[in-house]
Amino acid sequence: MLTHILIQDVAIVSRLELDCAAGLSALTGETGAGKSILIDALGIALGDKADAAVIRAGRERAEVVASFDLVQCPAARAWLAEQALDDDGDCIVRRLIAREGRSRAFINGRAASTTQLRELGDRLVDIHGQHAHQSLLRANDQRTLLDAYGGHPDLAAAVAAAFRDYRTLDRRLTELEGAAAERAERLDLLRFQVDELDALGLKAEELVSLDQEQRRLSHLGRLQEVGAAVLQGLAESEPAIEDQLRSAAADLSELETIDPALAEARELLEGAAIHAHEAAVSLRHYLDGLDLDPATLATVEARLAQIHEFARKYRVFAPQLPDLLDTRRAELATLQQADQTLDTLRGERDAAWTAFGAQAARLSQARADASARLGDTVTQAMQQLGMTGGRFAVALEALPAESAGAGGMERIAFLVSANPGQPMQALARVASGGELSRISLAIQVATAECGSVPTLVFDEVDVGIGGGVAEIVGRLLRRLGAARQVLCVTHLPQVAAQAHHQLRVSKETVDGQTHTHIEPLDPAARVEEIARMLGGTEITRRTRDHAREMLDRARDENAA
Repeated sequence: MLTHILIQDVAIVSRLELDCAAGLSALTGETGAGKSILIDALGIALGDKADAAVIRAGRERAEVVASFDLVQCPAARAWLAEQALDDDGDCIVRRLIAREGRSRAFINGRAASTTQLRELGDRLVDIHGQHAHQSLLRANDQRTLLDAYGGHPDLAAAVAAAFRDYRTLDRRLTELEGAAAERAERLDLLRFQVDELDALGLKAEELVSLDQEQRRLSHLGRLQEVGAAVLQGLAESEPAIEDQLRSAAADLSELETIDPALAEARELLEGAAIHAHEAAVSLRHYLDGLDLDPATLATVEARLAQIHEFARKYRVFAPQLPDLLDTRRAELATLQQADQTLDTLRGERDAAWTAFGAQAARLSQARADASARLGDTVTQAMQQLGMTGGRFAVALEALPAESAGAGGMERIAFLVSANPGQPMQALARVASGGELSRISLAIQVATAECGSVPTLVFDEVDVGIGGGVAEIVGRLLRRLGAARQVLCVTHLPQVAAQAHHQLRVSKETVDGQTHTHIEPLDPAARVEEIARMLGGTEITRRTRDHAREMLDRARDENAA
């Protein structure tokens, strides 16, 4: 629920801080004092459109900060976790609006978009009024509310899951059936390509070997020339390097008897002579084995040319040809098994549709039962709320099979007739904002225990009513406040008297600047405020007694 709100430089509010409590809180005050500014600011914090026009005159930016306790709001906690914005069960939303530049938003201290604010706001607060967004007007929310009221959200979730299973199989089948139209032609092409690539017989290691052999054969002359020259110097010239090394080692051996320190140099020379001899033997063996047949180079180059021609034909690099063969073989096997796969998929798809249909039929019956109960309950509440002769109904329009979806096999719409003789219309088409607010109140009271949004705001829900109906509105709001947090802007003392808490909004002019204030009222101050609402500018003892009586009666009735 909403626990705290701070408003800085919004409209005529310079700075306002308010702690919010559970239950029903009534916001009262003179017309024009700024009661609705609190509601507007809350909407701004939760993603409503806002521009520089909302900034207080003479200021460069406005700010709204709203804090929420999410202990009893699993939907908001889950959303925050999905967005990686969660913070130990609490939530702080902050919105900054500047005259220059774009507005900025933050959720738990991290930057957020206005879209994210709206998505979070839909899970935290529902604002009901003439100029505010209302979840009850959205078709998806009407369906969700009906399922919650009927106590079958698990069945609705099962229907949605069954439809998703069906759609997954249906899309896969459609893809395969589309491919089957070209299957025969594709099969012929794949068989030819697999045979051709198979005949090429290229292995990954062969290409590396061929490249090395091609480079060797292309440089046979230089290999022979340089190899022979090195062999000549090592062992076949006069004096040969090998002989010189041995002679030097023998010289040092004689001197070693004089100075043993020459032993290391002598050993190194002897080792060098041995290595020179081994190198000469290796070179003779290499030169004897050189293949000088030009036909060998031609054979290698022909093989490489064949491989690269295949690579150009299939538009791949030569080393990718073995992988291409594997890919073509796999595709060929898949297409050859397509008939069997199609038959299997058709069976699975049809079985999934049957399962979905069975679940959806159960859901349709459950919705039909719940819609009748909800219609009667809301209609009765409308009579109490001064809409005598008004009617409410939940319409279930069966959908053709091809239009069925995750929501089931019917379209759900909340219909209302606000006055006798008027036709039933969609709730969204009700013309009067006051009527819409009262109808929304009737629905919220009827579904209070199954609603998921923890905070409800009613902006002037009492427009156009008075007397006994106003008192009933107050009682209904108080009953709703027992299940969820309710904030209500009201001009009627009958409604304010029913509140668990009362907040007075006032304004004053200081140094030519208008300021709005809001303060919680203690019992004595509540009497004065209710008396003002009853008696206008002149408050008499009788007016105060009447106000005290209204508060006492509300307390006693709700305690009974």
